[in-house]
Amino acid sequence: MARISLADRRVLITGASGGIGLALARELARKGARLLLIARRQELLRQRADELTSLGARSVLVAAGDITDAAHCQQAVALAQTQWAGLDLLIHAAGISAHGRFDRSDEATLRRIMEVNFFAAASLTRLALPLLRSEGNTQVVLIGSILGHCGVPLNSEYVASKFALRGWSQSLRAELLGQGIGMLLVSPGTTDTDFFDHLIGRRGTIPWPRQRGIPAESVARQTVRAIERRRREIFPNWHGRLLVWASRYCPGLVGWWMGKLGNRAEEIEGK
Repeated sequence: MARISLADRRVLITGASGGIGLALARELARKGARLLLIARRQELLRQRADELTSLGARSVLVAAGDITDAAHCQQAVALAQTQWAGLDLLIHAAGISAHGRFDRSDEATLRRIMEVNFFAAASLTRLALPLLRSEGNTQVVLIGSILGHCGVPLNSEYVASKFALRGWSQSLRAELLGQGIGMLLVSPGTTDTDFFDHLIGRRGTIPWPRQRGIPAESVARQTVRAIERRRREIFPNWHGRLLVWASRYCPGLVGWWMGKLGNRAEEIEGK
């Protein structure tokens, strides 16, 4: 299949002020795309807009606000309709997490993570579908996680949100198949961003060594190539691909290993 040109494509990106979202915005700016950035901090978004324009973006719009706010999402989609009369790409890169045992967490943490990582993506997609349908050859891109394929201890809320995102994407992909709308699920492993510096809850000590993550720029490059080829799913990190393979074909072994990690966490907290 011939590659899709991303020049002048109209792209809405959530979580665009940092991490994988910002790396994707930079990569798409170099391709000459038009960008609509969503994140919470207005001033930071404006700084990002100036940078992306200098990198080659055809135009950059910003919509500062909380993606869990339905009114804000409606305003962002209305801005794309007014300024561009449609969308070619909808990219969900916003995400949050927490660390710790589920039985020592609280309802508010679970609900906040599900709201940001799953419900906001689903709701914004529903709002944007009319703009995507009107053009054809459009795509929805979800930044999922390896942990949407294999659960690990001490990240139960995050894991649940990413499993939900993956299952929803499979159903929606089938529904949109005949409408010219593709769906790409990106499932990276540990990525070198400040993601873990902004956990909304941290209970206890992580019982495994901090892994060196893949650069966000590498995830972005692989994602953009997958968009150009209209791929269905990619695994940018080979460690992540290995874990998915092992959990699929050696579930007993992976379950034993995860149990050991869970027990190790209990031992550390008990000291």
